[in-house]
Amino acid sequence: MAKINILDNQTIDKIAAGEVVERPASVVKELVENAIDAGADAITVEIKEGGTSFIRVTDNGGGIEKSQVENAFLRHATSKIASADDLTSLVSLGFRGEALASIAAVAQVELITKTPEDLTGVRLLVEGGVVKEREEIGAPQGTTLMVRNLFYNTPPRKKFLKQPRTEGSYVADLMEHLAMSNPKVSFKFLLNGQTKFYTTGSGGLREIVYRIYGKEIADALTDFRCEREGMTVTGLLGKPVINRANRAYEIFYINGRYIRSTLISKAVEEGYREYLMQHKFPFCILHFQVDTEKIDVNVHPSKMEVRIADGPAFYEEVRAAVEEALRGREMIPEVSLFTEKEQREEAQKEEIREAKARQDAPEPFESRRMESVLRQPLHYGAAKTAGTEAMEAQPPVVAQIENTNIAASDVPAEKPEQMALFDDRLLSAKAREQYEIIGQLFETYWLISYQDKLLIVDQHAAHEKVRYERLMRHFREKDIVSQQINPPMIVTLSNREKECYLQQAAEFAALGFEIEAFGGNDYAVRGVPLDLYGYTEESFFYEILDELAGEGAAGTPEGIRTRIATMACKAAVKGNMRISRLEMEALIDELLSLDNPYNCPHGRPTIVSMSKYEIEKKFKRIV
Repeated sequence: MAKINILDNQTIDKIAAGEVVERPASVVKELVENAIDAGADAITVEIKEGGTSFIRVTDNGGGIEKSQVENAFLRHATSKIASADDLTSLVSLGFRGEALASIAAVAQVELITKTPEDLTGVRLLVEGGVVKEREEIGAPQGTTLMVRNLFYNTPPRKKFLKQPRTEGSYVADLMEHLAMSNPKVSFKFLLNGQTKFYTTGSGGLREIVYRIYGKEIADALTDFRCEREGMTVTGLLGKPVINRANRAYEIFYINGRYIRSTLISKAVEEGYREYLMQHKFPFCILHFQVDTEKIDVNVHPSKMEVRIADGPAFYEEVRAAVEEALRGREMIPEVSLFTEKEQREEAQKEEIREAKARQDAPEPFESRRMESVLRQPLHYGAAKTAGTEAMEAQPPVVAQIENTNIAASDVPAEKPEQMALFDDRLLSAKAREQYEIIGQLFETYWLISYQDKLLIVDQHAAHEKVRYERLMRHFREKDIVSQQINPPMIVTLSNREKECYLQQAAEFAALGFEIEAFGGNDYAVRGVPLDLYGYTEESFFYEILDELAGEGAAGTPEGIRTRIATMACKAAVKGNMRISRLEMEALIDELLSLDNPYNCPHGRPTIVSMSKYEIEKKFKRIV
């Protein structure tokens, strides 16, 4: 029988580190969250070689008391909770008390910290979980943690890390999420000596998005706020023009913690349903403030997942709030005539103009920290070398100022037509009076002049949307009207198709079809929904039948919506089809009556706009 061994503390710490410290990004996450919990409103993170050789996190928080410094590196030592009862009301980001112990077990860690009450700070050096040095040191208020040679004593863990560039991208992605989760904290992130981004801590989420993702994305976001019992949601919702090919830009926070949630993703996507093309996902940043008793954050060591009480009700509240917020907002994509190269050149010119016009950006707090360190007298001899090393580890002041991005006040004001509800929207009865229909282009698109805009309408997408909304309204009101077909359309079904039809006959009847047996496997389609009249290809009936037979689709709201969308698409006027001006005017009038006239049932835009400015720039009337 194998002998049972009692593991020593160092081995236990290394095993625990496997749960908490997966890669450099894990280290940065734990240290930054500790800094935020310590009350810091300015945090700088610097990494080198993807964080494998060097990580430094500097903050201006409350620091650690001298008598508690060693305790901070003990497992399950935390200032956030005292007992299990505190878990139900937890609001801090870190609470397990394993972060520093786990990091120090697999790296060389240097800590410099000082509280506001103390005249001097403490420097502690820990290697592989063992304290090597402790000394007093001149330091400003706050904490600096330097992590060197991650996994130096666990080679198998180190060899599974990716290339420094890839590890650095993970840290950069994490820092972006941390900045967006804490708009009132000033963040600065340096990668291999270069500033990647800097936020002012002004509290504006849009300013952070502008600095991280750029002006184009910031301009395409609309403010969002929702209040329900026990929950408040704020943030930004992206217009369909910036929908993405994956869920990487669905960014959610619960009580300040960045999380991943399939439940929230599905709810948001369902709210966006009318604005999403197939295999597209929304760009959104949402902050949820939820009663702590309704969520469990103690699900996974990384704290990236949460469990939400009463999931179905939560799902429906989020879905309805997103759907309601998107309705009533102008969703017409702006078309640019410029090439990507011209757009980059224009953006560069704008940055130069802003740089000339702006005043000096707020100085990062490290500069004040440097000045404070330089003013602090050294009252000891042995600590002088350590103090010098700490100062040398700080970013050069000149580099910080040169690399600082523009101030929050210089962020371009958002375009009112893109960011708020409209009184004079492009698609409104009031605007309709000023429309000047120019004509049909390529027998597919209609050109409309309105003030300083050129509107381009896709006749198929617009007609499809009108028919879809009409069918949905009739379906909801159980007012489906059938149109008789004479002679009837005879369809021959295979045994599988016949069985499927017999199971779903009630669904076909609810959709407005009148079908009766015609002998053997033949059936006569004698009536179709009124809005479908004129489209009687046999293949369409088979398509509807196949969709009804789809696994899990029959009878569900999503399955019914999909079938009605298909019916509307099949019946709508097509491209390369000439329609009269009167027909176009009638189509526009009905389109304007819809809650969402901007997208067809499959998410494609019904209308795009082009500004007079863009056209005149292209013709060099504006230089």
